[in-house]
Amino acid sequence: MPLGEEAAHRVARYLREGRPALAAGAENALFLSARGRRLDTSTIRRLVRHPHRLRHAFATHLLEGGADLRTIQELLGHASLSTTQIYSHVDARRLRRVYDGAHPRS
Repeated sequence: MPLGEEAAHRVARYLREGRPALAAGAENALFLSARGRRLDTSTIRRLVRHPHRLRHAFATHLLEGGADLRTIQELLGHASLSTTQIYSHVDARRLRRVYDGAHPRS
Protein backbone atom coordinates (compact mmCIF):
# COMPACT_ATOMS: atom_id res chain seq x y z
CA MET A 1 0.00 0.00 0.00
CA PRO A 2 1.35 3.45 -0.84
CA LEU A 3 2.26 5.32 2.30
CA GLY A 4 4.00 8.64 2.79
CA GLU A 5 7.15 8.86 4.89
CA GLU A 6 5.47 10.58 7.84
CA ALA A 7 2.53 8.16 7.83
CA ALA A 8 4.91 5.18 7.63
CA HIS A 9 6.86 6.56 10.60
CA ARG A 10 3.66 6.99 12.64
CA VAL A 11 2.34 3.53 11.79
CA ALA A 12 5.68 1.95 12.69
CA ARG A 13 5.66 3.78 16.02
CA TYR A 14 2.07 2.67 16.70
CA LEU A 15 2.96 -0.94 15.88
CA ARG A 16 6.01 -0.79 18.12
CA GLU A 17 4.67 1.21 21.08
CA GLY A 18 0.87 1.32 21.08
CA ARG A 19 -0.63 -1.68 19.41
CA PRO A 20 1.03 -4.46 21.46
CA ALA A 21 -0.68 -3.21 24.63
CA LEU A 22 -4.06 -3.30 22.86
CA ALA A 23 -3.88 -6.56 20.94
CA ALA A 24 -6.04 -9.41 22.15
CA GLY A 25 -5.87 -12.01 19.43
CA ALA A 26 -6.05 -9.70 16.39
CA GLU A 27 -2.57 -10.36 15.03
CA ASN A 28 -3.47 -9.61 11.41
CA ALA A 29 -5.36 -6.35 12.00
CA LEU A 30 -3.66 -2.98 11.88
CA PHE A 31 -6.30 -1.00 13.74
CA LEU A 32 -8.01 -2.42 16.79
CA SER A 33 -11.07 -1.71 18.88
CA ALA A 34 -10.81 -0.59 22.51
CA ARG A 35 -11.07 -4.29 23.43
CA GLY A 36 -8.11 -5.22 21.23
CA ARG A 37 -10.15 -6.86 18.50
CA ARG A 38 -10.17 -6.27 14.76
CA LEU A 39 -12.33 -3.30 13.77
CA ASP A 40 -15.36 -4.45 11.82
CA THR A 41 -17.43 -2.42 9.38
CA SER A 42 -20.15 -1.64 11.91
CA THR A 43 -17.59 -0.16 14.31
CA ILE A 44 -16.06 1.95 11.57
CA ARG A 45 -19.50 3.21 10.56
CA ARG A 46 -20.09 4.31 14.15
CA LEU A 47 -16.70 6.06 14.32
CA VAL A 48 -16.68 7.65 10.88
CA ARG A 49 -19.79 9.45 9.75
CA HIS A 50 -19.22 8.79 6.03
CA PRO A 51 -16.71 5.91 5.64
CA HIS A 52 -16.99 5.95 1.85
CA ARG A 53 -15.41 9.40 1.88
CA LEU A 54 -12.23 7.82 3.22
CA ARG A 55 -12.10 5.49 0.21
CA HIS A 56 -12.83 8.40 -2.11
CA ALA A 57 -10.11 10.58 -0.55
CA PHE A 58 -7.66 7.67 -0.70
CA ALA A 59 -8.35 7.07 -4.40
CA THR A 60 -8.25 10.77 -5.25
CA HIS A 61 -4.91 11.28 -3.47
CA LEU A 62 -3.44 8.27 -5.26
CA LEU A 63 -4.60 9.57 -8.61
CA GLU A 64 -3.27 13.06 -7.89
CA GLY A 65 0.04 11.47 -6.90
CA GLY A 66 0.33 9.77 -10.27
CA ALA A 67 -0.97 6.27 -9.54
CA ASP A 68 -2.55 4.53 -12.51
CA LEU A 69 -6.20 3.47 -12.48
CA ARG A 70 -5.38 -0.27 -12.49
CA THR A 71 -3.39 0.10 -9.26
CA ILE A 72 -6.18 2.12 -7.66
CA GLN A 73 -8.70 -0.49 -8.85
CA GLU A 74 -6.73 -3.24 -7.16
CA LEU A 75 -6.26 -1.30 -3.90
CA LEU A 76 -9.97 -0.46 -3.69
CA GLY A 77 -11.02 -3.98 -4.63
CA HIS A 78 -13.18 -2.88 -7.56
CA ALA A 79 -14.14 -5.71 -9.90
CA SER A 80 -14.50 -3.37 -12.86
CA LEU A 81 -12.17 -0.63 -14.05
CA SER A 82 -15.22 1.43 -15.03
CA THR A 83 -16.05 1.78 -11.34
CA THR A 84 -12.57 3.13 -10.65
CA GLN A 85 -12.67 5.49 -13.65
CA ILE A 86 -15.14 7.68 -11.77
CA TYR A 87 -12.15 9.05 -9.87
CA SER A 88 -10.41 10.15 -13.07
CA HIS A 89 -13.43 12.29 -13.97
CA VAL A 90 -13.47 13.83 -10.50
CA ASP A 91 -9.75 14.60 -10.79
CA ALA A 92 -10.19 16.18 -14.24
CA ARG A 93 -12.95 18.47 -12.92
CA ARG A 94 -10.80 19.43 -9.95
CA LEU A 95 -7.83 20.22 -12.18
CA ARG A 96 -10.04 22.38 -14.40
CA ARG A 97 -11.28 24.39 -11.38
CA VAL A 98 -7.70 24.93 -10.18
CA TYR A 99 -6.59 25.95 -13.68
CA ASP A 100 -9.54 28.32 -14.12
CA GLY A 101 -8.80 29.90 -10.75
CA ALA A 102 -5.16 30.44 -11.64
CA HIS A 103 -5.84 31.57 -15.22
CA PRO A 104 -9.27 33.24 -15.21
CA ARG A 105 -8.84 34.69 -18.74
CA SER A 106 -8.01 31.40 -20.40
